[in-house]
Amino acid sequence: MRRLTWSDVTPKQLWLNRRQIIAGGGAALMAGPALARIKAAPSRYSTDATPNTFEEITSYNNFYEFGTGKDDPKRYAGALTTDPWSVVIDGLVERPGTYDLADVVKGQPLEEQIYRFRCVEAWSMVIPWIGFELAGLLNRVGVQSGAKFVAFEALVRPEEMPGQSSRFINWPYREGLRLDEAMHPLTILATGLYGEEMPKQNGAPIRLVVPWKYGFKSIKSIVRISLTDRMPPTTWNMLQPQEYGFYANVNPKVDHPRWSQASERRVGAGLFAGRQDTLMFNGYEAEVAGLYAGQDLAVDY
Repeated sequence: MRRLTWSDVTPKQLWLNRRQIIAGGGAALMAGPALARIKAAPSRYSTDATPNTFEEITSYNNFYEFGTGKDDPKRYAGALTTDPWSVVIDGLVERPGTYDLADVVKGQPLEEQIYRFRCVEAWSMVIPWIGFELAGLLNRVGVQSGAKFVAFEALVRPEEMPGQSSRFINWPYREGLRLDEAMHPLTILATGLYGEEMPKQNGAPIRLVVPWKYGFKSIKSIVRISLTDRMPPTTWNMLQPQEYGFYANVNPKVDHPRWSQASERRVGAGLFAGRQDTLMFNGYEAEVAGLYAGQDLAVDY
């Protein structure tokens, strides 16, 4: 049997831009053999802020697997092989296994999710992701009652990812969420942006997006998802625990040890646009503050 490719999973001609989506009145489209339907309407959580341009989003990245420069991902990611691709799902799940990418996205309703994105380095963007709720996948594989956290691992392939020749990170890149964070409808697995399949420099073919947390939590090029009863190790917390916590919620009241988090520079806004105030939980406070009732967010960084 022929292995499905991304042209089977998300045919480019079936994607609509945002204005077309709104004008379409929510009509559903068929999307090829690997996905049953695409919801042709923006997510209810989408911001009305104007997205950054495709060029800005794909040219200014942190993706240390390709190097530490902001332009390194675009420069080197073209060599990355993303087809075939599979994701191991294991740990405290009812149906563990190695899932072909087509199986991961099978049956998941894709939506346009226009989210604010805030880097811990105090710059920001607005990005129109295409993705689906992580909860949908977790429900499909069956979360066991003892699971409390979700751990993620990214691809290790140094022959295609030159940044992995550096050993300052103990590859693979690792991230994790508490289970209730992972199951929140804002948390998505993204497979594209701006109506295109996910660019390689942005985490192709599938990445995590958690918009109320600093960007380093949104792990790229995922190859493993594990359910566990213990808080998993995460890359930046292991590297510099005094600077990067497990939760990493956007919080303008808690500065990074080396710079303020009270404001941010919007990428593409121009040299004289000034900085804008950072919002608690990156503007998603109404949706997610309840997850942290009783926690001291100045301590649980």
